[in-house]
Amino acid sequence: MTFTDTDTDTGTSTDAGTGTPSWNPEALEEILSNDAGRPVLFTNARIITMDPLIGTMNGADILFVGPLIVGVGPAIVTAAQDDGAIVVDCTGTTIVPAVVDTVALAGGRGRRSEHVATLTPGNTTDFLVLPDGIAADVPSAVAALVSRPDQVRALVAAGRPVRWAGTDVPGGPAAPETDIPAAPDLTGSPRLGVWIDREDFLHQELTADGRYDETRGGRPYAYQGRFWIDGDRIDYLDDLGFWAYGEFKGDELHHAGYVMKRG
Repeated sequence: MTFTDTDTDTGTSTDAGTGTPSWNPEALEEILSNDAGRPVLFTNARIITMDPLIGTMNGADILFVGPLIVGVGPAIVTAAQDDGAIVVDCTGTTIVPAVVDTVALAGGRGRRSEHVATLTPGNTTDFLVLPDGIAADVPSAVAALVSRPDQVRALVAAGRPVRWAGTDVPGGPAAPETDIPAAPDLTGSPRLGVWIDREDFLHQELTADGRYDETRGGRPYAYQGRFWIDGDRIDYLDDLGFWAYGEFKGDELHHAGYVMKRG
């Protein structure tokens, strides 16, 4: 038998024998091994949907199948159990969107259909579960994710848990590296060489050592720096310190409004 101790301020539960965080461990195992497409229900939570029509609900449920939210509201639990759903008891927690559309929050989207990143049926299953005490609203919940990650009950991305009971879920996606990577050796890459825009204004040379050199309007060395290619994407870090972006489309390189072809 497993006993837990609970911190009443944050809702943190720990295994009395090991002191490690514990929150619905059986449900996590079921979700991770869910290859049959069973629905998953997070129940009995305060849900801040950020949807202007649905609003905030107490004692509510969120039902999803894979990466898609299919239901939000009270009393979904009965139907979900009939469908063989995996049920996660979220008593004492608040659920908020994990991706926040600040433009919508500031009134920059006039129609409900334009409000993205809300916990609305039909949207992507991206949400964050935190104890009520540290998730009064969306800003405080997001701040807690950064400042108190050990208190996160669940972080779900596209229907898959990536953080649970304060720790990263094994096998989940790794956070991107924050250090600037070394430029790879691009010798032999078909994307090296000089690229010229249609007006012959911009000449951009990409070299095998991961450096670029731009001539603009006949002005040599207008911009110089490093670049990285990832698939069809190219990222630039200028020696002046700013970042820029480009995209390869067939035999064209699109960058900052310019369309270039190999010279």
